[in-house]
Amino acid sequence: MTARCVMVLGTTSGAGKSWLTTALCRHYASRGLKVAPFKAQNMSNNARVVAGGEIGSAQYFQSLAAQAEPEVRMNPLLLKPEADTRSQVVLMGQVNEALSNMPWRGRSLHVWPQIAAALDELMAENDVVVIEGAGSPAEINLHASDIVNMRVALHANARCLLVSDIDRGGAFAHLYGTWALLPAEERLLIHGFVLNKFRGDASLLAPAPQMLQDLTGVPTVATLPMWWQHGLPEEDGVFDDRTRAYGAVSKTVAVIAYPRISNLDEFQPLKNVPGVRLAWARAPADCAGADWIVLPGSKATAADLAWLRTQGLDRAVAAHAAQGGAVLGVCGGLQMLGEALIDTHGIDGNAPGLGLLPLVTQFDLQKTVRHTHTTFGELHGVWSALSGVAAAGYEIHHGQTAQHPAMAAGGNNAREVLADGLGWQNAAGNVLGVYLHGLFEDPRVLQALFGASAPTLETVFNGLADFIETHFEPGVLDQLIAP
Repeated sequence: MTARCVMVLGTTSGAGKSWLTTALCRHYASRGLKVAPFKAQNMSNNARVVAGGEIGSAQYFQSLAAQAEPEVRMNPLLLKPEADTRSQVVLMGQVNEALSNMPWRGRSLHVWPQIAAALDELMAENDVVVIEGAGSPAEINLHASDIVNMRVALHANARCLLVSDIDRGGAFAHLYGTWALLPAEERLLIHGFVLNKFRGDASLLAPAPQMLQDLTGVPTVATLPMWWQHGLPEEDGVFDDRTRAYGAVSKTVAVIAYPRISNLDEFQPLKNVPGVRLAWARAPADCAGADWIVLPGSKATAADLAWLRTQGLDRAVAAHAAQGGAVLGVCGGLQMLGEALIDTHGIDGNAPGLGLLPLVTQFDLQKTVRHTHTTFGELHGVWSALSGVAAAGYEIHHGQTAQHPAMAAGGNNAREVLADGLGWQNAAGNVLGVYLHGLFEDPRVLQALFGASAPTLETVFNGLADFIETHFEPGVLDQLIAP
């Protein structure tokens, strides 16, 4: 079979490409078609473990929406930012040090053959491939080295939708300007404009959509209303800082949003648990009144720990813990909670920890990337509800963590609550550190901690498909894959 390809492009980052791609995957899969997602290059510190290594979280969710097994061909190139001018390069699921050390523009020639091969294989094996672009296709400074937007569209002869976030303003200018900056052969691939995050009466947009079509020949095929709780996490970062809760707030969870935060998508279920308010914390004031403080994963643990101290958040976390408040560290957050970070290989950096757990982390050249099934041992204090609870998740880390021998000998022990060095609890019972990502995506953990559950992914995916079927112009979604 040779797939028909639909591609979702955006006028900007955050326009809505990822969730619309996910919705299209479920829409076409629900029609009985064999569907696969694809994104040639993803820049994100949100990653998932799949067959063959790791891919961006967005493609992982898109694959599940497509009712397909997630795999590395769906996101052949993943860039994980470690600093403003440096990223770890993951090619076909595996870290590639040579590419990581190569200048940005020099990578294209080296990676395009693998990208094209992965796309060709997916096209040969599926009825539909839904492709996501990155950023904007009209970044004219990057056009010559493009491997993720129009080069992919041309290779796949994809029918493209161009999405703009109308809530930010300037949507018609963004759409027209993006179209106008594309070469003529690439403009021909744009089959529809999509206005996303619209609030109000859509009839008030007239005559702008028709004027835009007169200028470009491209119709506006959907005006999508603002939808705060579609159920998917933001792909690249904390775009939506609004804090909400279903019903009366009974627990506030403050997640520290340091600059290189990773795998923040694992906290999405907390937004949907009744009575739980999720807040992103960048200053001590953001932690005031929180019941829990969570230190999430980090792609640059030592640098984010330095940022934490600069912001005064180290003192806020320590004061919260000293008062008996619950503190949870996940992966990089666990490493921060220890006594020290030791890096003899130049992977992340050396640093003193926060000292809330008697642990030391050493960074290893070998990266741990795996799915993990485990069971909590006996916990006490605020985390006692997890005692004996089975949990499934994933690990992505260079650090290897163990108790500090001198502290253990002195009686300042941490309780190991997950086997194989995956989790520890302090003596007081209120500080917990784990290497396991995805805890809050496990219904057993949510039930134990909150006595509640969040909507299943199947419910979310079906809701996304229903939403676009309602708001796209009749027949458009079928026309996109017509022969």
